[in-house]
Amino acid sequence: MGPARNVVLLGATGSIGESTLRVIRKHQDRLKLIGISAHQQGEKLCQIANEFGVKNVHLGHEQDIREDLPAETNFSTGSDALNELAALEEADLVVVAVVGAAGLAPTLAALEAGKDVVLANKESLVVGGQLVMETARRTGAKILPADSEHNGVFQCLHGQPEKSLDSIILTASGGPFRDFSLEQLSSVTPEQALKHPNWSMGPKITVDSASMANKGLELIEAHWLFGLPAERLKVVIHPPSLVHAIVQFKDGCTLAQMSPPSMTFALQNALLFPDRMEGVEQGLDFRQPLELSFSPPSPDKYPCLKLAQDCLAKGGTAPLVFNAANEVAVAAFLRNQIGFTEISDIIENTLNTADFPHASSLENLLTFDQEIRLQASAFLQKLA
Repeated sequence: MGPARNVVLLGATGSIGESTLRVIRKHQDRLKLIGISAHQQGEKLCQIANEFGVKNVHLGHEQDIREDLPAETNFSTGSDALNELAALEEADLVVVAVVGAAGLAPTLAALEAGKDVVLANKESLVVGGQLVMETARRTGAKILPADSEHNGVFQCLHGQPEKSLDSIILTASGGPFRDFSLEQLSSVTPEQALKHPNWSMGPKITVDSASMANKGLELIEAHWLFGLPAERLKVVIHPPSLVHAIVQFKDGCTLAQMSPPSMTFALQNALLFPDRMEGVEQGLDFRQPLELSFSPPSPDKYPCLKLAQDCLAKGGTAPLVFNAANEVAVAAFLRNQIGFTEISDIIENTLNTADFPHASSLENLLTFDQEIRLQASAFLQKLA
């Protein structure tokens, strides 16, 4: 057994951050937490820093919490300091669990510094996929997928010849409204949308799961991670969330990855790869009946998924437009400004009116991202 891997965790106070901490607690002989960040929740960040003795702490909101931190802690705020934390010299692994497009810059900073990235932020690849993958190839840094679906694909492909892959199928629970009629969907409330039947996630991702915008983002992420075109990336509804990914090979054989619906399984696989150790939670119990039903998603019920698939096929900056408009729309829905079905309306209108310029640098991508957010917000004001 080698020395413990030094881990920086960006987004430590969110749901993925909490799952990551559970894995680190379980394997403190293999993983050492040396840096953490959060957008807010300074008190919770302090508790984590004290529990794990973390010496590098970053808080997005400018709050002075240094008196509550361990002695000799390096405390910072601001986006530049977050990127510096992502590129921390002594780090071996950087877990990017930041929500939304805000994860792109620190992901690039970590890869540029040659750090292996455990990626739990799909928007980094949705917004800047080409830039992210080119940076990883140039520096030799690894991207270890931590979303349950992409980590499932990663596990199925390990040891397989690269040219043997035919297609990838990502599973989706269908969210809490999979049995709702279109009429019922129009009156859905944020409180209903936040009650996911299987997963414990943050508000934004939970709403994305209900609309299946999340699955659309995952298709785009899978394109960059595994190099397949849109027509070879598919989605099926699998209500129990036990099968996370299905890989079909050219010889007609199919492999699937299964585990209970908890992020600890995918995160541990990424953090300890290629080793397998005792898990934080128990795996599936095959002494009990298991439901393994699959069905195609309805395009009428999940327009966000269809819009994302169209953006993946279009390529360029179209996925960026989809993501930015979706983030604006979901935030408005959670504030009760718009209805659930209007999320897709905002995305579609923004896509129909946006230009799609070539943008290859981080600065250009972020500038265009802000322009699209303003455009989506303007349409939002007409609906609200």
